[in-house]
Amino acid sequence: MDPLVRLTGVAKRFPNGTLAVDRVELAIPAGSFVTLLGPSGCGKSTVLRMIAGLVEPTAGRIDWPGLPEAERLGGHPELGFVFQEPTLMPWASVADNIRLPLRVAGLSKAEAEPRIAEAIAMVGLEGFAHAFSRELSGGMKMRVSIARALVTRPKLLLMDEPFAALDEITRFKLNNDLLGLWRQLKWTVVFVTHSVFESVYLSNRILVMSARPGRIVDDLPIDAPYPRDDGFRVSDAYGDLCRVVSRSLHHAIAA
Repeated sequence: MDPLVRLTGVAKRFPNGTLAVDRVELAIPAGSFVTLLGPSGCGKSTVLRMIAGLVEPTAGRIDWPGLPEAERLGGHPELGFVFQEPTLMPWASVADNIRLPLRVAGLSKAEAEPRIAEAIAMVGLEGFAHAFSRELSGGMKMRVSIARALVTRPKLLLMDEPFAALDEITRFKLNNDLLGLWRQLKWTVVFVTHSVFESVYLSNRILVMSARPGRIVDDLPIDAPYPRDDGFRVSDAYGDLCRVVSRSLHHAIAA
């Protein structure tokens, strides 16, 4: 099968002259969980934003060969984007924050309400639809952000270090919940992190990027079976995989 999305010779140079990303070659199969791993400033987020169409590459091309022909005219599939910060409207309720992309898409309130309720249930926020986002903990705010991305029922979910600012217990819980949703809904996920441990726990494939200008210097399959749980985190297999990925990251930084 054709990959859902393919990047060929993609580069990004910003107006100030900084070459952030250089000659990225990447094919992402539908249904995969792919993580971009690399040091801060290596262009991981820039690659994600180029896939989303938020940033234009200055060289190369991004194609969507895995899309049905009828959808290719739009350039990319329906996608959800979860940013590093929840970026919620503090004066609005949880439900109103989640409704935002549906309002932009022109859905009526009656059409939106069941989809909002579905998204709230997916992320475990039942009973909080009318709470104001400013009243929520950091982990709950991120759940709202994820629900807002899910409410459009995307085929592709792009996540830019969404759990980096959370405490470890909350991060582990959201990792588990994310994997459960991914397996249930059969998304394609592209996830950005600088955590070796998080990348190994979540992914079935890790792409290691060099320091700026970012290039993909290693493509590592993570063959551990799903579902993964807290037992996997303390297993020998997990430790071995983390060591392999850590060595690759060390070489990438030194290159």
